[in-house]
Amino acid sequence: MRVDQLFTIAYGHSMEYNRQTINLGPSGINFVSRTDRNNGVSGRVERVEGIEPAPAGTLSVALGGSVLATFVQPEPYYCGRDVSVLTPIQPMTTKERLWWAMCIRANRYRYSYGRQANRTLKSLELPDEVPEWVNEDYPVNVSLSVDTQEWRISTVAD
Repeated sequence: MRVDQLFTIAYGHSMEYNRQTINLGPSGINFVSRTDRNNGVSGRVERVEGIEPAPAGTLSVALGGSVLATFVQPEPYYCGRDVSVLTPIQPMTTKERLWWAMCIRANRYRYSYGRQANRTLKSLELPDEVPEWVNEDYPVNVSLSVDTQEWRISTVAD
């Protein structure tokens, strides 16, 4: 399966964060850049007249910078340079969108040495289907314990 078989790919807004008016209040719009942190959100800005934000539920994909940093955006957002917006062609659950975001991100190794994904994002090969376990419900109050008694520090010589 290829990315362009699952998603409509649109180039983002190509806005510059430093030219926007910051708005940290509830009316602010998320600004997604090529960062790998905070779901790709660099900050919140004022709505720009005449420019509609990308819709909530779409995937943002960094094409440069932190290449293939891919996130499902829970709120409408504006994009910086070299960010694509992926809209599912067929209906998808949020869990399925998260699965595909992880699959896209798994291709990051292909873009070392400053390569960008501008021309190749659409043709990235992904798994043929979503595994059944992706849509399963898991208990929220799962507690995990880790036994560190057997851990040891190893050296290169080990």
